[in-house]
Amino acid sequence: MKLGFIQNGYFLLLTFVTGLFYFCFYMVALSLSLSLSFTVIGIPLVTRVLRTTTTFIQFERTQTKIYTDITTAPYNKKITTDVSVWVYAKLELTDRRNWFAVFWLMQKLVIGLVSLISVAVLYLGPLAFLLAPLLYRYIDLNVIFMRVDTLGESLFTMGLGAVLAAISVKLSDRLAKTIGGYTRTMIQQLDR
Repeated sequence: MKLGFIQNGYFLLLTFVTGLFYFCFYMVALSLSLSLSFTVIGIPLVTRVLRTTTTFIQFERTQTKIYTDITTAPYNKKITTDVSVWVYAKLELTDRRNWFAVFWLMQKLVIGLVSLISVAVLYLGPLAFLLAPLLYRYIDLNVIFMRVDTLGESLFTMGLGAVLAAISVKLSDRLAKTIGGYTRTMIQQLDR
């Protein structure tokens, strides 16, 4: 149970990191490549950026399987290699699945922010409560409307931290499964 709790924490933090990366990557790469689209280099650059969606979706699929044990179908994208660069660019640019994949991956930033806040609440909150008997002498602790300045109050706070930790285990597992379900939904929508 403890290993699953820690693994869910890793998954939630990794969701934030990957969501931030996807958002920044696509914002910068698409802005740059679309602004250069009037030159010879712009259109091939856009197609290369759009080609990354397959790799990132496969990474999301693998990450979800490892951390949440949710199996999703592989993301299948047809790759045409026997055409010219400009025909391939036209195929990539007009493929709606590429643009939807970018949209789904950029949405991971919002999910990642929720994950980061959840990690702070579900992991750091109970830890601070559990450490109250060690910390109450050195820092001012206020739990709800109670100031913790005696050993008895700190032990009560520690007991409250144990209850919160038990609740956090369940909530973090549920949140990780929900985010894993997002990945499954993303792949199902893109494969339609």
